[in-house]
Amino acid sequence: MAEVLFYHLEVRPLESVLPQLLEKTLERGWRAVVEVGSSERAEALDTHLWTYRDDSFLAHGLAGGEADKHQPVLLTTGEDNPNGATVRFFVDRAVPRSTQGYQRVVYMFSGLDSEAVAEARQAWRALRDGNTVTYWQQEADGRWVKKA
Repeated sequence: MAEVLFYHLEVRPLESVLPQLLEKTLERGWRAVVEVGSSERAEALDTHLWTYRDDSFLAHGLAGGEADKHQPVLLTTGEDNPNGATVRFFVDRAVPRSTQGYQRVVYMFSGLDSEAVAEARQAWRALRDGNTVTYWQQEADGRWVKKA
C-alpha cells in the first residue's frame, strides 16, 4: 500500500512548489523520480532545478544518461524507475496509473486547468482503493491545507 498525495496548485506555480517537496524527499533519505508530461517541460524543469535558488541547487538528472541509477532525483517522461526511487512525482499533466513499487506517489495538478482537474478526479477514483490517499489544496497565502 502506497501513500498517495494529491497537490492542487492554485496560488504558487509548480516551479515554486516542486523544488521544496523534492528537498524534503531527499532530507528523508529517499530517492525520487519525477514524471513530466513532455520532454520540453522536463528540460525546462531540469534547468530550473539547477538555478531556482541563489544559494544552492538540487542535485538531479534528466533520464537517458549513463548515471541515471546514481541520481537522487531523476526527471523523465517514461514510466520506468532507473534510479530505484521510492517516491514518484507526477507533474505537468503526467497522470499516475499505478503506485506499484513506490512508498509514496505525489500527484501535482493545476487548478487553473479544467482538464487537469478532471484527470485528477479520475486518478483519485482509480488510486483510492488499496492506498492511503490525501488531498492538499493551496490557501491564498500559498500554505497547504489537507482537505481529504
